[in-house]
Amino acid sequence: MTFEQRKAAFNILGDFLTVFTSENKTQDIPFFKDFQVQLEAQITLAQQHNAWFSNDHVMFALKQWGLALSQSNLDQWLDQYPQLTNTPDSNKTVAVIMAGNIPLVGFHDALSVLLCGHKLIAKHSSNDQLLLPLLIKYLETIEPKFKGKTQFTNEKLSHFDAVIATGSNNTARYFEHYFGKYPNIIRKNRNSVAVLTGNETAQELEALSEDIFRYYGLGCRNVSKLFVPKGYNFEAFFKAIFSWQDIINHAKYANNYDYNKAVYLMSEFKLLENGFLMLKKDTSYASPIATLFYEEYNSKEELLKHIKADKDQVQCVLSKGFINDEIIFGKSQYPNLWDYADGEDTISFLTKI
Repeated sequence: MTFEQRKAAFNILGDFLTVFTSENKTQDIPFFKDFQVQLEAQITLAQQHNAWFSNDHVMFALKQWGLALSQSNLDQWLDQYPQLTNTPDSNKTVAVIMAGNIPLVGFHDALSVLLCGHKLIAKHSSNDQLLLPLLIKYLETIEPKFKGKTQFTNEKLSHFDAVIATGSNNTARYFEHYFGKYPNIIRKNRNSVAVLTGNETAQELEALSEDIFRYYGLGCRNVSKLFVPKGYNFEAFFKAIFSWQDIINHAKYANNYDYNKAVYLMSEFKLLENGFLMLKKDTSYASPIATLFYEEYNSKEELLKHIKADKDQVQCVLSKGFINDEIIFGKSQYPNLWDYADGEDTISFLTKI
C-alpha cells in the first residue's frame, strides 16, 4: 500500500465522520448506512461504559476529527514530510499506550503510525475502548490493505520496535523503566492555562468557557488554571461562563463539585463559586474537576518567566497578545493535525525508527 493510498483512506474516514455528525446525511459515502448504525450503537455503549462520554462530547470529538481529516488539512500537515512520499509499507511495529480521559484521545497516534506505513499495537484505556476499533474497522473496509495492520490488546505488550505512551507522571516512570531501551515518546501530565488582563470582552470570556468546560475539563488542552492581574475582579468572568450552568446536571460532575467543595470548606480554603464552578487560589496547575485554580501576577515580564520555567507542565497557553505561540480563547479543543501533544513531532519520530 502506498502513502497516497493510506492518506486517501483517512480522508474518506474524515468524510464519513463529517457526514455522520451533520444533519445532512444524504451524501454518497462508502458503506455509510452500515457504519452509521454501528457507530450510533458504539456511542450508546461508550456512554454506558463511561459516563463522562456524554453524547454531546463524543459527537463533538467525532466532528472535530471529521474536519481535521479533510484533504486540505492532510496535505498541509503531511507535505512537511517529503520523505513519506512513495513510502511503502514498513515492517516495523509501533506499540501505542493510549490515555482514556476524553473520547478518541489516542486517535492521533494511531493515525500517525498507520500513515507512516507501520503496524500498530494499540493498548487502549478501559475508559475509551469502543470508538477507535470501529473507526479502524471502517478504515479496513474502505481500504482492505489496512487489514492486519492494527491489533488491539489489553495484555502485556510484546514484539514491537518503538513505543508511544501517554499517562500520568507516575506511569511515565514505569514507561521509562520498561520501554527506555526502545525508540520512544513518553508523555506525562500537562495542563493548559489562560492569561487574563482584565481587558477581555464578554465574547472572549464566553469563548474561554468552552476551553474550561468541554469534556468536563478532563483533557490536557482544557484550561485548568487562570493567571490574572493582582486585584482582578471575577464578576465579568462568572457572568460570561453562565451559559455552561447546565453542566452541574451531569451526575458525575455534580458529585465532584460537591465533594471538592466540602473538602475545601472543611480545610477553610477561600473559594469563589457560582453553583457549578469553584475558583481557588493555588500555585498548582492540575485542578480537580469542577475547580479552576488561579494565580495573580504583577507584570507580563514576570509571568512570562514563570510560565517558561514551568513549560514542561503546560500544554497550551490561551491568551490575547501575551505569547508568540498562544491559542485564542475558545480554540483549545480545535487543534490542527500538526499541533503535537507536548510539542513532540510524532511523524518525524516515526519516520526515523
